[in-house]
This record gives sequence, C-alpha cells and structure tokens, in this order.
Amino acid sequence: MSEPRRAAPILAALAGAVLFAWVVSQQEIWARVLAEVFPRAARPVYPGATIAELTIEHLRLVGISSGLTLMVGVPLGVWVTRPSGADFREVVATAVDFGQTFPPVAVLALMVPILGFGLWPAVVALFLYGMFPVVSNTVAGLEAVPRAAIDAARGMGMGRARILLSVEIPLAVSVIMAGVRTSVVINIGTATVAAAVGAGGLGDPIIGGINVQNMAYVLQGAVAAAMLAVVADSLLASAERLLTPRGLEA
Repeated sequence: MSEPRRAAPILAALAGAVLFAWVVSQQEIWARVLAEVFPRAARPVYPGATIAELTIEHLRLVGISSGLTLMVGVPLGVWVTRPSGADFREVVATAVDFGQTFPPVAVLALMVPILGFGLWPAVVALFLYGMFPVVSNTVAGLEAVPRAAIDAARGMGMGRARILLSVEIPLAVSVIMAGVRTSVVINIGTATVAAAVGAGGLGDPIIGGINVQNMAYVLQGAVAAAMLAVVADSLLASAERLLTPRGLEA
C-alpha cells in the first residue's frame, strides 16, 4: 500500500476523533437540538453533568478495563499456543467463554458486596466480558502464521522468544487487533450498564432518563456512546494498519 493510501484512513480517524471531542464539548448545541427534538420536555438536557464530563468518565472506565483485558488476554492467548501452556488451552477457552456469556449485570451484582459501589465492580465486569475476543483472536492469529515462516526463522538461528516477537506476532497482529477492536467496542456499549452501580459515564443519563421517563436524557447518553464506539473503532483500525507489516495490509 502506498504512503498516501496508508495515511489517508489514519488522518480520517484522527479528524473524526477531533470532531467528536468538539461535539461533546458543545453543551449549548446539545441543549438547542434536544429542545427542538423534545419540545414538551421541561428539562431536555441531563442536569447531573455535561456530556463532556460524562464522556471522560466513560473513557476512564473503558480505558482501565480494556487495558487490563489487553495486558492479560494477549499474553494468555500467546501462552496457550506454546508447549508450556498447550495442556491448559481448553481450560482457558472455557473460562473466557464463560466470561463472555455471563451477564455483566450479574457480575456487577456479585462484585458490589465485595468491592462496593463505584468504579471497580464495573472494571471487573467489563474486564471479564472483554476477554473472549482478545484471547480467541490471539490464538487464531498465532495459529494462522505459516509454518514455513517459523521454520525459516528457526533455520536462521532465531530462538523461540525472537521468533515470537519478530515473526509470529507481526504476522498475526491484524487478527489480534481485530479482537482488540471488538472487545473495546463491546466494552463501550456495555459500560453504560455500569452507571447502575455508581461508576458514572454515559450510562448515567440513560438510566436517569429511564427512571424519570425522560427520553431526552436517554438519547444524550445513547448517541454519545454510539459516537464514541465509532471513533474508538476507527482509531484502533488505524493502529492496526500501522502495526501490520507492509505487504500484508488488506
């Protein structure tokens, strides 16, 4: 892929992120638009915090949980493809499958008595919920690396660690990043539920709007969360392009 073609999607993603930051910072515009859409609403703008403040809270929640998922999930996926972890592959697969199918609301309910209300019960729930795509894509990506490439690296005198870092991960990075993108986007949407335990974020206006039957509040949180998911996916897609070796881009 030529340099201009490679750079164009990245610049577009960065421009989208800047535009999103500007949109969520314009509280007055939100107020005017919502007043037009919901003319009968006595208070169309969520009073608890500005959209910008709620977005920052949401980013903190998703950033911590997704960061932990990435730090644990990728090494775990690598480990079960090595001889030392091959015997534990089915156990790991079952565990991450269970984390994906177990409802986040149930995890929140179980964590509150242990960790209390606030950020950390939500982080645990999102961490568990986001593990499956990261681990499964890491395994799939590494197993798809051509055996000939590994044999050639071994023939050049490379050790296992160097083959992993210099050959296997670069060739598998696009598949791994696809799992990371899926996990982060899922977490952005699922994190709205975390407002039920006081974690804040864009779920606050959604839950608050449902409680007081004010759909203007619900729309604020839902639209901002959807926009954030699109921007995050675009930025991670750009990171995937940068990390993918030249000649392997789709």
